[in-house]
Amino acid sequence: MCWRAASARGGEIPVKLNLDLNGSERIRFVPVGETTQVRLSSSWKNPSFDGAFLPIERDVGANGFGANWKVLHLNRNFPQAWTGPREKVADAGFGVRLFVAADVYQQSTRTAKYAVLFLVLTFTTFFFSEIINRKRLHPIQYLLIGFALLIFYSLLIALSEHVRFGLAYLISSVAVIGLITLYARFALGSPRLTALVGGILVVLYGYLYMILQLEDYALLMGSIGLFVALASVMYVTRRIDWYGVGKRGSL
Repeated sequence: MCWRAASARGGEIPVKLNLDLNGSERIRFVPVGETTQVRLSSSWKNPSFDGAFLPIERDVGANGFGANWKVLHLNRNFPQAWTGPREKVADAGFGVRLFVAADVYQQSTRTAKYAVLFLVLTFTTFFFSEIINRKRLHPIQYLLIGFALLIFYSLLIALSEHVRFGLAYLISSVAVIGLITLYARFALGSPRLTALVGGILVVLYGYLYMILQLEDYALLMGSIGLFVALASVMYVTRRIDWYGVGKRGSL
């Protein structure tokens, strides 16, 4: 930070301060001088400028941000000198908040929002495997698969409290994909369908992780993923005779 302070003789004294912040979420300045200029730079990638005055210049990029404020005493709501009741100078404060775009719990919450989609797509995969393989699955088997999918979120939150989110996501997804794929091998009795189930789960969890890393295009990529999933289901089932499901020659 750099600023200039007025001396008793009417001149200016340049002041420079290197400030290391650890565990703080914001920094604010109060414009008590006739002219208050603040130049602030940081390697933080997600600043949120707030307060009574916004910066006149700012530059936010992948390597951090820089901002420049200039506030005159005419712009604030208290005088340069006064007598009587105490003025609320803090109300004129301005600065920057170190915004966390997506912390561990936010990412876990965003992941949980896709739980219904994962359940539907996974159950759909097993349902079509029933039709193709002509081997019915019991509702209890669907229930166990659903529980396995839900355990993923519990594992993710628990592990992310001890290791970084990416590693926690990898461990949780590998464990759940391996569990469901192994179960599908015995439930479906077909190596080809088992490989199909495992491949679809790998694509789903990989795509979800990619969406979680996006901030500005998460909704767009999620919508595109839903469209592709629906289009794939419609393409695969285009020749199925739904009235003849379970009968020979229904495909």
